[in-house]
Amino acid sequence: MVSQDLPAKCGVDFLRWFNRLIARPDVQRIAARLPFSRGMARRDGAEIFDIVQGFVRSQVLGALIELRVLHRLMDGPLGAPAMALGTGISPDRMAILMQAGAAMGLMKRLRDGRFRLSRKGAALLGVPGLEAMIRHHHVFYKDMTDPVALLRGDTETGLAHFWPYVFGARGDVQNEDAARYSDLMAQSQELVAQDTLRMVSLRGVRRLMDVGGGSGVFAAHVARAYRNMALTVFDLPEVVPEAGRRLGREGLGERITCLGGSFRDGALPQGADAISLIRVLYDHADDTVSDLLAKAFAALPAGGRLIVSEPMSGGAKPDPVGDVYFAFYTMAMGTGRARSAARIAEMCRAAGFVDVRSPTAPRPYVTSALVCVKPA
Repeated sequence: MVSQDLPAKCGVDFLRWFNRLIARPDVQRIAARLPFSRGMARRDGAEIFDIVQGFVRSQVLGALIELRVLHRLMDGPLGAPAMALGTGISPDRMAILMQAGAAMGLMKRLRDGRFRLSRKGAALLGVPGLEAMIRHHHVFYKDMTDPVALLRGDTETGLAHFWPYVFGARGDVQNEDAARYSDLMAQSQELVAQDTLRMVSLRGVRRLMDVGGGSGVFAAHVARAYRNMALTVFDLPEVVPEAGRRLGREGLGERITCLGGSFRDGALPQGADAISLIRVLYDHADDTVSDLLAKAFAALPAGGRLIVSEPMSGGAKPDPVGDVYFAFYTMAMGTGRARSAARIAEMCRAAGFVDVRSPTAPRPYVTSALVCVKPA
């Protein structure tokens, strides 16, 4: 009688043999020459080198932003000598930087040696919050200097200090830290708000409470899309004053109430028939998330809706954004993690929610969403 484990064992043995074969340098040399395999070998090689040089690309991008190279090209083409003026960078090294920017597709090299901004470069400058994100990446990159130490938890990270309120600050967040948090979050929240409202309908909601709502960007988008809806922004006492000022400048101060508090300290305010958690859960550990979901369930009436929107892991299908960038970013923060939609759904059901849905995300690298309901 043939064991049922035999086919699986044969499959494992074959993969082991095949991987060892592919890893042999002589086989790679042959594959690069044979007509039927050289295309695949070249693609694999190019993709592997693209991974290897990823850190350098990100650092070149940081230099382009810091030196405002892309910004200055908005006014027209420039050569390296003109771009170098006032930067402290020699013209020959500025030429290297601009050549690299062109190689990355952010600018175009002209026949006369000058460079002009490309469509991709202009689009980069137009993405809300992207420039601020690039500027603050120097903190993240320092934390990634020794990724093995980060994985072992042997290092004190800069991002843990950059986002101090994630650990549940109670009155000890400095005003400048709160302002820095609010500004970066507000800039980067624009695209998240837009994509969330593309995925999620809020029809029938009378009052939405945006928990961890920062400076009120998502609430403002909702208010403009749903003219008859009342809204509440709930966040740390150090954060909500900026939300009030921002919403007041936008003429939304009367429609949106700002409440200061911490979801770690007690129950969530009641009165809303929908609660949104926009880029909140991935900042926190499982026990904090479970506690917050339970509090959201308790605060909602029967039939109330919970909306979760944030970058997510691919789960069973690894995702190049959620499982690389955001997975290590949250690790460097010292708390939280990029969770899959399936994992978040599981935690929502454990809190008592039903009818969990995960709509297709138009740009998963911006955000994904999940909606569930408190049963009647």
